[in-house]
Amino acid sequence: MTLDEIKRRFEFSTDFNEIFDAFEVALALKVRDLDLYRLLFMNPSLSPDELCLFGEKLAREVQEIAFEIYGWLARVFEATHSMLDNYELTFEYYRKAAAVRPEVVDTYLRAADCYEPDLNIPPISRLIEFLKAGTETVPAPRELYERLVYFYEVLGNDEMQEYYRRKADEAKPPQSDDPPAR
Repeated sequence: MTLDEIKRRFEFSTDFNEIFDAFEVALALKVRDLDLYRLLFMNPSLSPDELCLFGEKLAREVQEIAFEIYGWLARVFEATHSMLDNYELTFEYYRKAAAVRPEVVDTYLRAADCYEPDLNIPPISRLIEFLKAGTETVPAPRELYERLVYFYEVLGNDEMQEYYRRKADEAKPPQSDDPPAR
Protein backbone atom coordinates (compact mmCIF):
# COMPACT_ATOMS: atom_id res chain seq x y z
CA MET A 1 0.00 0.00 0.00
CA THR A 2 1.41 3.40 -0.96
CA LEU A 3 1.37 6.53 1.20
CA ASP A 4 -1.14 8.04 -1.22
CA GLU A 5 -3.47 5.07 -0.69
CA ILE A 6 -3.08 5.33 3.09
CA LYS A 7 -3.87 9.04 2.88
CA ARG A 8 -6.93 8.37 0.72
CA ARG A 9 -8.26 5.77 3.15
CA PHE A 10 -7.63 7.95 6.20
CA GLU A 11 -9.41 10.88 4.60
CA PHE A 12 -12.28 9.31 2.68
CA SER A 13 -12.94 5.71 3.70
CA THR A 14 -15.99 4.92 5.80
CA ASP A 15 -15.08 1.27 6.33
CA PHE A 16 -13.38 0.73 9.69
CA ASN A 17 -11.51 -2.39 8.54
CA GLU A 18 -10.12 -0.57 5.51
CA ILE A 19 -8.99 2.33 7.70
CA PHE A 20 -7.51 -0.02 10.28
CA ASP A 21 -5.55 -1.89 7.60
CA ALA A 22 -4.13 1.40 6.31
CA PHE A 23 -3.22 2.39 9.87
CA GLU A 24 -1.37 -0.87 10.44
CA VAL A 25 0.56 -0.41 7.19
CA ALA A 26 1.47 3.18 8.17
CA LEU A 27 2.84 1.90 11.48
CA ALA A 28 4.72 -0.91 9.76
CA LEU A 29 6.26 1.65 7.39
CA LYS A 30 7.19 3.75 10.44
CA VAL A 31 5.39 6.80 9.08
CA ARG A 32 5.92 9.72 11.48
CA ASP A 33 4.00 12.37 9.52
CA LEU A 34 1.53 13.90 11.96
CA ASP A 35 -0.36 15.55 9.09
CA LEU A 36 -1.17 12.11 7.73
CA TYR A 37 -2.56 10.96 11.06
CA ARG A 38 -4.54 14.18 11.41
CA LEU A 39 -6.50 13.08 8.33
CA LEU A 40 -7.30 9.87 10.19
CA PHE A 41 -8.42 11.74 13.31
CA MET A 42 -10.65 14.04 11.26
CA ASN A 43 -12.41 11.18 9.46
CA PRO A 44 -16.09 11.78 10.34
CA SER A 45 -17.00 8.11 10.00
CA LEU A 46 -14.97 7.15 13.08
CA SER A 47 -16.61 7.05 16.49
CA PRO A 48 -14.95 8.53 19.58
CA ASP A 49 -14.03 5.01 20.73
CA GLU A 50 -12.39 4.26 17.38
CA LEU A 51 -10.48 7.55 17.47
CA CYS A 52 -9.24 6.70 20.97
CA LEU A 53 -8.13 3.27 19.76
CA PHE A 54 -6.09 4.75 16.93
CA GLY A 55 -4.71 7.60 19.02
CA GLU A 56 -3.65 5.45 21.96
CA LYS A 57 -1.94 2.91 19.73
CA LEU A 58 -0.20 5.62 17.74
CA ALA A 59 1.03 7.37 20.91
CA ARG A 60 2.44 4.08 22.22
CA GLU A 61 4.12 3.21 18.92
CA VAL A 62 5.44 6.68 18.07
CA GLN A 63 6.23 8.20 21.45
CA GLU A 64 8.16 11.14 20.06
CA ILE A 65 4.90 12.65 18.75
CA ALA A 66 2.66 11.53 21.65
CA PHE A 67 2.19 15.11 22.90
CA GLU A 68 1.00 16.26 19.48
CA ILE A 69 -1.25 13.21 19.09
CA TYR A 70 -2.96 13.76 22.45
CA GLY A 71 -3.33 17.49 21.82
CA TRP A 72 -4.77 16.90 18.38
CA LEU A 73 -7.24 14.32 19.67
CA ALA A 74 -8.35 16.73 22.39
CA ARG A 75 -9.00 19.41 19.77
CA VAL A 76 -10.84 16.93 17.54
CA PHE A 77 -13.14 15.95 20.41
CA GLU A 78 -13.58 19.59 21.33
CA ALA A 79 -14.50 20.64 17.79
CA THR A 80 -16.34 17.67 16.33
CA HIS A 81 -17.85 15.83 19.24
CA SER A 82 -18.84 18.69 21.54
CA MET A 83 -22.41 18.33 20.34
CA LEU A 84 -22.33 14.93 22.06
CA ASP A 85 -21.21 16.65 25.28
CA ASN A 86 -17.93 14.82 24.89
CA TYR A 87 -16.01 17.30 27.02
CA GLU A 88 -14.79 14.45 29.20
CA LEU A 89 -12.76 12.97 26.34
CA THR A 90 -11.47 16.41 25.44
CA PHE A 91 -10.32 16.95 29.01
CA GLU A 92 -8.84 13.46 29.23
CA TYR A 93 -6.68 14.02 26.17
CA TYR A 94 -5.49 17.40 27.41
CA ARG A 95 -4.48 15.62 30.63
CA LYS A 96 -2.57 13.02 28.61
CA ALA A 97 -0.81 15.76 26.64
CA ALA A 98 0.14 17.50 29.90
CA ALA A 99 1.54 14.23 31.24
CA VAL A 100 3.89 14.08 28.25
CA ARG A 101 4.91 17.78 28.39
CA PRO A 102 3.79 19.26 31.71
CA GLU A 103 5.56 22.58 31.09
CA VAL A 104 3.33 23.65 28.16
CA VAL A 105 0.86 26.23 29.46
CA ASP A 106 -1.42 26.10 26.40
CA THR A 107 -2.51 22.55 27.23
CA TYR A 108 -3.92 23.66 30.58
CA LEU A 109 -5.52 26.79 29.15
CA ARG A 110 -7.26 24.87 26.37
CA ALA A 111 -8.59 22.36 28.90
CA ALA A 112 -9.91 25.20 31.03
CA ASP A 113 -11.62 26.70 27.98
CA CYS A 114 -13.64 23.49 27.61
CA TYR A 115 -15.56 24.14 30.81
CA GLU A 116 -19.30 24.23 30.25
CA PRO A 117 -20.73 26.00 33.34
CA ASP A 118 -24.37 25.10 32.72
CA LEU A 119 -23.54 21.39 32.72
CA ASN A 120 -20.44 21.52 34.94
CA ILE A 121 -18.47 19.47 32.45
CA PRO A 122 -15.75 18.65 32.79
CA PRO A 123 -16.28 18.86 36.54
CA ILE A 124 -14.89 22.12 37.87
CA SER A 125 -13.11 20.34 40.72
CA ARG A 126 -11.11 18.24 38.24
CA LEU A 127 -10.21 21.34 36.21
CA ILE A 128 -9.05 23.14 39.35
CA GLU A 129 -6.82 20.23 40.34
CA PHE A 130 -5.44 20.05 36.81
CA LEU A 131 -4.64 23.76 36.75
CA LYS A 132 -3.06 23.61 40.21
CA ALA A 133 -0.80 20.78 39.01
CA GLY A 134 0.11 22.94 36.02
CA THR A 135 1.18 25.83 38.24
CA GLU A 136 3.86 23.53 39.64
CA THR A 137 5.37 22.71 36.23
CA VAL A 138 4.69 25.66 33.92
CA PRO A 139 7.55 28.17 33.97
CA ALA A 140 5.23 31.23 33.86
CA PRO A 141 1.91 30.19 35.49
CA ARG A 142 0.22 33.63 35.65
CA GLU A 143 -2.51 32.64 33.16
CA LEU A 144 -3.21 29.47 35.13
CA TYR A 145 -3.65 31.52 38.30
CA GLU A 146 -6.07 33.77 36.43
CA ARG A 147 -8.14 30.77 35.35
CA LEU A 148 -8.16 29.52 38.93
CA VAL A 149 -9.50 32.93 40.00
CA TYR A 150 -12.34 32.50 37.52
CA PHE A 151 -13.17 28.95 38.63
CA TYR A 152 -13.19 29.91 42.30
CA GLU A 153 -15.41 32.86 41.39
CA VAL A 154 -17.83 30.41 39.73
CA LEU A 155 -17.79 28.34 42.93
CA GLY A 156 -18.29 31.42 45.08
CA ASN A 157 -15.12 30.74 47.06
CA ASP A 158 -13.92 34.29 47.78
CA GLU A 159 -10.96 33.20 49.89
CA MET A 160 -9.39 31.00 47.18
CA GLN A 161 -10.34 33.51 44.50
CA GLU A 162 -8.39 36.21 46.35
CA TYR A 163 -5.48 33.84 47.02
CA TYR A 164 -5.04 33.08 43.31
CA ARG A 165 -5.58 36.72 42.36
CA ARG A 166 -2.59 37.62 44.57
CA LYS A 167 -0.57 34.77 43.02
CA ALA A 168 -1.43 36.07 39.53
CA ASP A 169 -0.42 39.60 40.48
CA GLU A 170 2.87 38.35 41.92
CA ALA A 171 3.55 36.35 38.77
CA LYS A 172 3.09 39.32 36.42
CA PRO A 173 6.26 40.51 34.74
CA PRO A 174 7.79 43.54 36.46
CA GLN A 175 6.84 46.89 35.00
CA SER A 176 9.66 48.76 33.34
CA ASP A 177 10.39 52.36 34.34
CA ASP A 178 11.75 53.02 30.87
CA PRO A 179 9.51 54.86 28.44
CA PRO A 180 8.30 52.78 25.46
CA ALA A 181 10.70 52.71 22.53
CA ARG A 182 9.71 54.76 19.51
